[in-house]
Amino acid sequence: MILPITLTIAGAAAIVNIWLAIRIVAIRIKAKILIGDGGNALLAARMRAQLNYIEYTPLVLILIGLIELARGTHTWLWAVGIIYIIGRILHPFGLDKQTPNPLRAAGILTTWIVLIGLAGYAITIPYTTKNGIVTTVANDGLGAGN
Repeated sequence: MILPITLTIAGAAAIVNIWLAIRIVAIRIKAKILIGDGGNALLAARMRAQLNYIEYTPLVLILIGLIELARGTHTWLWAVGIIYIIGRILHPFGLDKQTPNPLRAAGILTTWIVLIGLAGYAITIPYTTKNGIVTTVANDGLGAGN
């Protein structure tokens, strides 16, 4: 089974991760810092933004994939995936500033809301599915599954 939402959001997530890495490399080249943050606050913030992204994204992708596998492709799941990616793009712009700001807040709140929502929905699936499991029966042409 192809999971179009999961594949699309995972691809977008990979592109965002590369973009976050490029932002780090740009500061490293400019400041001539090969390892660590060299005391550069902007580099430290950008490194933390990418690490924060890596901390949340796998869980979101796993949940999207399992929900899509269990319940199918739905418009609301597309919207959740897109909202997550947008929130994760806002967050690093907020971390570039050394003061609290709406971009950082919007990014992390979006992440938390998406993650809590997906987790809550995923937890309900086994208990709201007939007999507690989703089953498929393959027809091998020999009468099996009939």
